[in-house]
Formats: sequence, C-alpha cells, structure tokens
Amino acid sequence: METSYLKTLELDKIIARASEGCVCKEAREQLLALEPQCDPDEVRYALEQTDAINSLLIKNGSPRFGGVEGVSQLAARAVKGGVLSMGELLMVAGALRNFQHLTSWYGSSEHDALPTDDLFYALAPEPGLEQQISSAILAPDAMADTASRTLAELRKKIRATENSIRDRLESMVRNMDTSKYLQESVVSMRNGRYVVPVKSEYRGEVSGIIHDVSSTGATVFVEPQAVVEANARILQYRAQEAQEIERILVAFTAQVAAIEPQFQYSYKAMLEIDILLAKARLALELKAFKPAVRTDSSFNLIRARHPLIDPQKCVPVDIALGGEYDSLIITGPNTGGKTVTLKTAGLLCAMAQCGFLIPADERSEICVFDEFLVDIGDEQSIEQSLSTFSGHMKKITGILELAMPHTLVLLDELGAGTDPAEGAAAVCGLDTPEVTLTVNYLADNSAERTLILAVGLSTGDGGRYVALDGDTTIYRMEESSLTQILTLSETGL
Repeated sequence: METSYLKTLELDKIIARASEGCVCKEAREQLLALEPQCDPDEVRYALEQTDAINSLLIKNGSPRFGGVEGVSQLAARAVKGGVLSMGELLMVAGALRNFQHLTSWYGSSEHDALPTDDLFYALAPEPGLEQQISSAILAPDAMADTASRTLAELRKKIRATENSIRDRLESMVRNMDTSKYLQESVVSMRNGRYVVPVKSEYRGEVSGIIHDVSSTGATVFVEPQAVVEANARILQYRAQEAQEIERILVAFTAQVAAIEPQFQYSYKAMLEIDILLAKARLALELKAFKPAVRTDSSFNLIRARHPLIDPQKCVPVDIALGGEYDSLIITGPNTGGKTVTLKTAGLLCAMAQCGFLIPADERSEICVFDEFLVDIGDEQSIEQSLSTFSGHMKKITGILELAMPHTLVLLDELGAGTDPAEGAAAVCGLDTPEVTLTVNYLADNSAERTLILAVGLSTGDGGRYVALDGDTTIYRMEESSLTQILTLSETGL
C-alpha cells in the first residue's frame, strides 16, 4: 500500500499519537510501522481485539506494565551459551514480571471468551525465577549478599579485613609521631589498596609501597608495611567474590535458556498486548467505538469526528456512500468543512483497517480498501518547477495510473489553481464512461461501480453537465458554478 497518500490523510499522526501509549520500545516501533490491512476478516478481528482490550481497560483499569527492551535477543543468546550480565538478567526478570501482571489483570474480572484470549494464554509467568533474580540482583552493577551463602561469607571477610586495615591506618594518622609526616590526616585508596598521603620529603620515614604520586609531586601515597598483607588478602577475597558472582550469573543464564522457547512466545504476545493497550487508550481518549466491517463497497459513518480536531470545536458529520447512492456532491462556502469531510471519511476508514476504533457512532459501518489514493493540499514545488495546478495534475495522473478495484480515491479541488475554464477543461478530459470526475471527489473503484463524493465543484464552462445516481439524474452547470445541486441537509450530512 502506498504510504505517502496515507500521510496526506494524517494517518501517521494518529499512529504516532497512539504509540505514545506503548510501554516497550519494540512495541512502539511495531506500531509506528503499522499499515492498513486489506482483508475484511483480518480487519474485523483486529477491531474486535482492540474493542476487547478497551472494555477491559474500562473494567479493570490499566495493568502494571514495566518497559523492557531487547529481551528476546537476550534469551536467544542465553541458549547459545552467552552469559547474561546483571543488567540483562534484570531485563529478563522485568519481562517475566510483566507476564505475571498481565495474566493477573486479564483474570481480575469475569468475562466470556474474547478474541484476545490466545495472546494472554500465551503468557507463561515464571514467578520463582523472577523472584530469585530480583532478590539476588539489586541493580545492573550490584548483587545482593544474599545471592549465595559463599558470596555472603566472602563479603563478610572483606568487610572485617577492611575495618581492621582502616583502624590501623587511622591509629597511625592520629599518632603524634607519624602524623607530622603526612600531608593530610586522611586514609584513601589507590589501585584497590588503602594508603596514606605522605609528604614527599618524608618518604623515607614511612616504610611501605608507593602506589601513586600527586600531580605536583609534593605528596606520595604510601601503603604502610603494616597493612600490606591485609590489603593482599582483600584483593584475594575480591577475586573470589568476582568468581562467585560469575557462577551465579551462569546459573541464572542457564535457567533463562531452559525456558527460552516458551519465553519467546510469551514475549511476542506481550508486545502485541502492549500495542492493543495503546490502541485502546487512544480509543478511550477519542471516545471511539468499533464499526461494523462490510464486505461490499459501501460505508456509512454516523456522527463521525475528525480525530485531530479539538472535540469541543469539531462538528460531527454523517457520511454514507455506496448504499442508496453511488455519487454525492457537497457544496458550501469556504471554510465550511468540505475538505475536512473528505479527510474524515478517508482517515476513519484507514484507521479501522489498522485496527483502531473510530470516533463515530457505534452503528457506523466501514468497507475495506486495497489502496488509498489522495490529492489534498497544495502540490506546488519550486524545486521541480511545478505550479499549484501542474502539481495537482501530475499527482492526479499518477493516481489514475494506480487506481484499481477496491481503491479509495480522494481528490480535493480538482482543477483549482488555474483559470476556471482551463480547470474545467482538464476535469472534463478526465471523464470516463463509468464516472464523471468533478472538482473534488471521493471515489471507491470497486469491481462493480465507482463511488464519488464531490466537494465544492466549480467550473467556467456553462455548457457542461454532471451525472449523479448512476446517470439517472442530470444537473446542468451554469455560468461559473454549480450552485445548490445537493445541500448538506438533503444528504443527511
């Protein structure tokens, strides 16, 4: 499907707005890449899923859902033998926690079978593993003492040895005989060892190992001989601590690898649920409803509202085409909402095909289009040497080449941007035996017929005619405009 035309309808703004409700980055990326579906059954199922989640949001409120990213790749790496870091294991625990919270949320209220059942049944929480990881790993760079008995014992020895070293050095710092050799009465660390700052001129008065020198050279940082052995023991304990942490990470990684097949299914389902929750949140925001999906080439939008217009200012409109009539012309003054009506019809149909509930009455019906071809707005391009009129003509030519069965075509002010007589001649040159093209129209090129919604038609040729309702009614265009051929009240708009 040609995405540039959908952008003209501003479908990308609707999707971007919905994506803000996604918790996971991957779900947000999938939603931003969403395109309208072309199969009526798939569209109907997508709308039913969104409607089901929308109902659950109203009943149960929002679920507890934390953002995670790239966990699917982490599980796959665990299977291949890679060892997951503490931060990566916390991500896995976060995903498992999401599985648990979503499952609890889904079952927190009674309901019949829903089209989203398969997604939630695919979630496989592992509360035991999630709890073990969360209690053992405090942060991406911190493991709890309680992660294992060996780790707790090693850290206890490290703390005891450090306290012993600190006591001896502080005693040295407070001693009147030795404090006069020190630059400051403080104990610091260099290269993982406890040292004291000694004045360089008294270097020989304090026996020990020099680990650093100040930038001015006035201070040397000495590890006194009395604590060298204790410092060495600390380094040994820390090496053993690192080995124990690595062993714990390997053990957790092995548990993740063991659940990887089911985890992948659950993770994929979680992302789909995240997308559905984002769609449902937008539906609540827009006060949107699920339309019926027709299999023929007709739609009926009742009290439809453009989703990007302030609800306090937006005037609902009824738009029906393909049922009682195949062609429709809407006339009215400037800034009367004619172009907005065109955009609303196209945008709401495209939204529904993406699985979004639409801001219209729940009795509304939509049909499914294979393509949306749109020419709305000024196509002027200085870079391509195109005036407003020639820009429109170039785009319309491309649309006519792409138009095929089940294509929705939206043209706004066809023939505008030039002399009225020349614009009318161009319009008449686009006429075909099946359809009369007017200045602005919406057409559904189905296999059986073409539906037209024309807006604000004007021409400078007083001798042309426009045929409506399958050529059963003919209206004459007189002087410079087609006046009051069909008013909003006569069409139910």
